[in-house]
Parts: sequence; structure tokens; C-alpha cells
Amino acid sequence: MNASTLQSYETRRKAVPRDAIRPLMVIPGIGLSLAADLWVLGIRTVESLKDRNPELLYRKLCKLVGRPVDRCVLYTFRCAVYFASEPNPDPDKLKWWLWMDEPARKKRRNR
Repeated sequence: MNASTLQSYETRRKAVPRDAIRPLMVIPGIGLSLAADLWVLGIRTVESLKDRNPELLYRKLCKLVGRPVDRCVLYTFRCAVYFASEPNPDPDKLKWWLWMDEPARKKRRNR
């Protein structure tokens, strides 16, 4: 991991205006931290997530951070894109863990 890449990312993330990211926090599973990540990725509104590729967003975030990011972020991005893309999202599908890869879901069930 490149320390300067991580430091640069963290600096940009901390510079994100809190008031600007609050609208992103209406997305289920998106708190202050992930809203800042989305902002750094260029996502400014819920609508701008519509029909985006969550895997590409996740890979871009990993590249910006300079190392792999927890896969739970990918699952949350999947849920967020669903939320933004569906006019009437099913409330039963608005939990990030429901968007896990199948092997991870099986592992979680077997705990």
C-alpha cells in the first residue's frame, strides 16, 4: 500500500463538506463515512447513483484508497444503486447484507 495515496485520499475525504453529503445519507446503509466516499467518487445526489455499476464504484474506491476496501462497502453500494434505480424500492431489499456475494451469504448464515 502506498502511504501517500492513502493520505491523499483521507485528506480529500475529510475535506468533503458535511452539509453537501447529508442528502446521500437518505440511502439505506449510507452513513457519514460512506457518503463521503461516494462524494469523493463523484456521486453528488441519490439520482446520480441510478443505474450505476456498483462493482466499478467499488474498484474505483479501492484504487483511490490504494488498497482493497472491505467487501461490505461493495454490498452497500449494490443496495444504494438499487435504492436509487427503483422508483418504489422494496423495503425488504434495503439491507446491505442482502446484497452479499452468495459464498459470503452462506458463510454468514452458517455462523
